[in-house]
Amino acid sequence: MKLSRKNGLRASAIGALVVSGALVLSACGSDNNNEPTKDGGKTSAAASNIKCDGAKGQLLAAGSSAQKNAMDLWVKNFQAACSGVEVNYQAIGSGGGITKFNQGQVALAGSDSALKDEEVAESQKICKGGKGINLPMVGGPIAIGYKLEGVDNLVLDAPTLAKIFDTKITKWNDPAIAKLNPGAKLPDSTIQAFHRSDESGTTQNLGKYLSATAAADWKYDPKTKSWPAPGGQAANGSSGVATAVKDAEGSIGYFELSYATANKISTVSINTGAAAPVAATTENASKAIAAAKIKGTGSDLALSLDYTTKAEGAYPLTLVTYEIACDKGNKADTLPTLKAFLNYTASEEGQKVLSDAGYAPLPAEIAAKVREIVPTLS
Repeated sequence: MKLSRKNGLRASAIGALVVSGALVLSACGSDNNNEPTKDGGKTSAAASNIKCDGAKGQLLAAGSSAQKNAMDLWVKNFQAACSGVEVNYQAIGSGGGITKFNQGQVALAGSDSALKDEEVAESQKICKGGKGINLPMVGGPIAIGYKLEGVDNLVLDAPTLAKIFDTKITKWNDPAIAKLNPGAKLPDSTIQAFHRSDESGTTQNLGKYLSATAAADWKYDPKTKSWPAPGGQAANGSSGVATAVKDAEGSIGYFELSYATANKISTVSINTGAAAPVAATTENASKAIAAAKIKGTGSDLALSLDYTTKAEGAYPLTLVTYEIACDKGNKADTLPTLKAFLNYTASEEGQKVLSDAGYAPLPAEIAAKVREIVPTLS
């Protein structure tokens, strides 16, 4: 199948983005391997097929915490195969990664959302003769996690979520919540809503979802990666929000599904207007991502997601995670390592180890396109 830069990807291609497995981000993800390494640890058999292609020295990268354990796994295998190479990835959030990238502090950034126009323009100062481009690597659902004793199957809709995170709904037995959960024993207790303290593509994706589906109740800039609403409590990174929700009775927050799975946190089913509320699962997210379209041009593969889908079983609150690099103007001393590393992450071997660890590998068509672009980086 040929990818069109103007037209939507066929559902079979994009849907595959998340069908194969949940986006697992628990610490165990980086240790779920098979073959021994030189230092007695474990690494994937795929490491033996990695092409180093002149990789040397240190490659600095930073960004999305959603990518952290994917990066840990890739880095571990890459370094095992390529002697003398060090890839240092700092999981400081998408916004922090893009800032470091556009300041020339890192050669690679991870982001849960594509570069904004102004960020692309800023990248041209660093990418001499070129610009920053978005290369998709993995995708999956953003879960709304909660801790509420006696309530196991909480249902919410977009307007109610917007009011909760905007502190307009502050009690668990609010009529809006009760209406969506007939028969549930909702306590007369205060809602503790947690959000990210750092700039985050996960926050941005949640904002885009609420802006698209509950515009009357969420009036904030959908492009911001910083938490825009007053009130609530903040925690750093997806792991911080998940830990806060796990520890606090009456709490609610947002993070990638795997954090909920790893911490055994209950997740909200969303009333989208379909016949039945939709649970946060990999399969349900894939049905929503099937409607995504490529909005990037040239070497850029940024995707546009449809947050307003009402398709049966389609979970609309999703994200796609990107690696961001210069298409031209990369530093000569790090370019060979950058290309070799990205060639590995997008390769069949690199994607296969993600599946083994519970991640969602790219559909073959997108992975092939990424593999076409990476060798052209200069």
